[in-house]
Amino acid sequence: MRAMCGGRPLSASWFRNMALGLVTGSIILLDQLTKQQIMQTMRLHESIPIIPNLFSLTYIRNPGAAFGLLAGSSNAFRMVFFGLTSIFALGLLSTILVRMPEQDWVGRVSVAGILGGAIGNLIDRLRFGEVIDFLDVYVESYHWPAFNVADSAITVGVIFLIIHFAFEKKPDPSTASEPTSFP
Repeated sequence: MRAMCGGRPLSASWFRNMALGLVTGSIILLDQLTKQQIMQTMRLHESIPIIPNLFSLTYIRNPGAAFGLLAGSSNAFRMVFFGLTSIFALGLLSTILVRMPEQDWVGRVSVAGILGGAIGNLIDRLRFGEVIDFLDVYVESYHWPAFNVADSAITVGVIFLIIHFAFEKKPDPSTASEPTSFP
């Protein structure tokens, strides 16, 4: 039995777009659920070692950008800056996603993951004025800045895009079909 929408069969394109929406939505949901769990079960700055001298759950609130940049700026400046930056980034990511060729599945899934992560962190900024971070990777006393599921999705998406575009096969211009002219 074929899936129907308004009496018409649903296209493969519709299913692919729904899958991309599911990727984005799943990242947002997982990000928000994990942050909610951390906020309900841990005190701010509490740290629970998972792998000694390597990984802990540490409840942090980051008012700045990546790696705490702009954390010392005023609340008003941060809200305007991050609001405008987020609107621009979400618009850009949505445009890229819509304009990518449908057959570029790796690229589209990567952008959907980045979009989900960006929306997850935007939700924090709108709700709390800062982002909830809790994944703490370190070696002895050297700590990588704490991060969250949204940050992870953005990072993995960007890495996959870079690798994908670096190894993307482009058509060879010398073999492209050109109109043949006769003398």
